Amino acid sequence: MATTLDFQQMLRGAALRVTRPRVAVLSAVLAHPHADTDSIIRAVRRHLPDVSHQAVYDVLRALTAAGLVRRIQPPGSVARYESRVGDNHHHIVCRSCGRIADVDCAVGEAPCLTASDDHGFSIDEAEVVYRGRCPDCSTAGIS
Repeated sequence: MATTLDFQQMLRGAALRVTRPRVAVLSAVLAHPHADTDSIIRAVRRHLPDVSHQAVYDVLRALTAAGLVRRIQPPGSVARYESRVGDNHHHIVCRSCGRIADVDCAVGEAPCLTASDDHGFSIDEAEVVYRGRCPDCSTAGIS
């Protein structure tokens, strides 16, 4: 588990100033993979009760721009954040409960897939979202 010192080093390594809200948000994203903004705000407020919504939004934007967190938004979902960055992995989403899990690239190096026609683009990322039912929903018979 990462420590406050680890988070401080990550922030400095990304040329970001170390602040309590940045450390708290980074910690929350690491502790709650694929969390939405409201969940991150609740987690941060356990340690910093007076932090504003706007401060958390600003920190998430800065951390995303610095490449310390990744913002994903599977179709039909709100934006979510994760700390697994730089490896172009994919996601599987439960159709019933919305649970999200990471899925490693199916084949080869990033971007994992070769487009049938790149239209002149220099492709550096591919995004795949698998859908199905998670084990809990399958067992419970939830559709």
